[in-house]
Amino acid sequence: MKMIPRWGLVSALFLVVILWTVGAAVTVSAQEPVPDLENEVLRISKSLYCPVCTGVPLDVCETQACVQWRALIREKLEAGQGEEQIRQYFIAQYGERVLGAPPPEGFNLSAYILPVLVLLGGGAVLFWTTRGWLRQPPPQGALSTVPQVPPEYAERIAQELEARE
Repeated sequence: MKMIPRWGLVSALFLVVILWTVGAAVTVSAQEPVPDLENEVLRISKSLYCPVCTGVPLDVCETQACVQWRALIREKLEAGQGEEQIRQYFIAQYGERVLGAPPPEGFNLSAYILPVLVLLGGGAVLFWTTRGWLRQPPPQGALSTVPQVPPEYAERIAQELEARE
């Protein structure tokens, strides 16, 4: 019977450990769960608003209609539709009021641009106003001159200060 060299046994053991580790990693990666459908439904529902209840997101509205609409979103996801297709379906059925924010196109673009313009305009007015205030010379006779003390008062103040020391 032939003896296996010690380094050969160690190498074989090392190879077995590596193959076992790689096999375990492949098994774990194959078992990664698919994205949770319920979380996807809630994520899409947060961006849509209930057409019946004004200003209530679809994910928190408990009306029977909203429960049915969330079920419809789940069905469409199971059928393989994407978020944008589902959003377009709801827009086609109920109008743009189901969106959380108006799409940035056409007149709706003003809802995105106008606040920025107002902030920039207000900042410019504030800048020019404070700049004008800082450039104005102080008015004549305003605290820039030190009042003169009559000489007899100045002598008396000096004597009292010396007496305190």
